[in-house]
Amino acid sequence: RVQKQLGSIQTTYKPRRIMSTTTKNPWTPMAAGCIAGGIEATAVWPMEFIKTQLQLQSKAKGSSLPYNGMISGLSYYIRTTGFFSLYRGLAPTLIGSIPKAGIRFGLNAQIKDRLRDSDGKLTPGKNFVAGLGAGVAEALIIVAPVETVKTKCIELNMPFVAGFRHILATEGMGGVYQGAAATAMKQGSNQGLRFMWFNEYKRIVTDDGEKKLTPLMGLFGGMSAGCFSTIGNNPFDVVKTRMQGTKSSQYAGTLDCFKQVFANEGIGAFYAGVVPRLGRVVPGQGIIFMSFETIVQNLEKFPIFQ
Repeated sequence: RVQKQLGSIQTTYKPRRIMSTTTKNPWTPMAAGCIAGGIEATAVWPMEFIKTQLQLQSKAKGSSLPYNGMISGLSYYIRTTGFFSLYRGLAPTLIGSIPKAGIRFGLNAQIKDRLRDSDGKLTPGKNFVAGLGAGVAEALIIVAPVETVKTKCIELNMPFVAGFRHILATEGMGGVYQGAAATAMKQGSNQGLRFMWFNEYKRIVTDDGEKKLTPLMGLFGGMSAGCFSTIGNNPFDVVKTRMQGTKSSQYAGTLDCFKQVFANEGIGAFYAGVVPRLGRVVPGQGIIFMSFETIVQNLEKFPIFQ
C-alpha cells in the first residue's frame, strides 16, 4: 500500500525545468544576435547621434551646441540639415553592430554554459561575469575601431569613407583604435549589468522556465535592463566618447580623462547625454532582447540551427 502511494506521488511530481537562453547549436545565438543587432541599430540611431554630440561638447571650454537635449537636437537637425543627416555615422556602426551583437550573444551563451553549476543554474554574479566577458571581447574586436570612426565622423561632420581616410591621414591606423581601454571598460560593465538584470528578470517572470517568455515580456525586460545598465555605467560612456574624439590628445590616458573631467567640469559631466542615451538605449535594448528571443525560436525550426 505504501509503495502504491509513493508511486502515485512520483507520477504526479513534475520536475522544474532549468531556464536557459542557450541552444544546442552554438551558432544559433550568434546568428540571432547578428540579425537583432542590425534591427536595433537602425531603429535607434538618431538618438545615438544626438547623445554623441552632447557628450563631445566641453563646458570647461565654453563651447556649446544650439540645442541641449534629445528632442531639441532632433528638431534642430531636421530643420537645418534634413532628416537623413540624423543618420550620419550609421554606416560604420551598422557594419559593426551586426557582428558585434553576434559576438555578444554568442559568446555570452558559451560563457554561461561553462559557468553553470551541477544543476545548470547561474547566480547573478555569474551572469554578470558572462556579460562582462562578452562585452570586453566585442569591445576589442569590433566596438573600439567602429566607435572611434563613428565619433569622429559625427564631430567632423564627415561621411564614413571621408572620415576614415581623414583619421588614417592625420593619425595613422593607431587613431582607429583610440580609446580602446575606455571602450572595453564601458562595454564590459555595460553588458555585465545588462545580462545580469535581464537573466534575473527572465528567471522571475518565467518561473525558472516554467512559463514561456512572450515578446512583450522580452521587450519590457530589455528596456528595464537598458535603463539599469545606462545609469550604472554612463561615466564610462562619457570618458570613452572623449577619448575617441578629435580632441583626445589633451588627455594622457583613460584615467587622466576621468580626472580632468571631474576636476574641470564636476561630477555632473559624467552624466552628460544620459537622457538622450536612455532615449536610445532603453527602446534599443527592448528591441534587441525581444528580437533575439523571437529570432532564436524561429531559427530553431531550421535543421541547420538545431
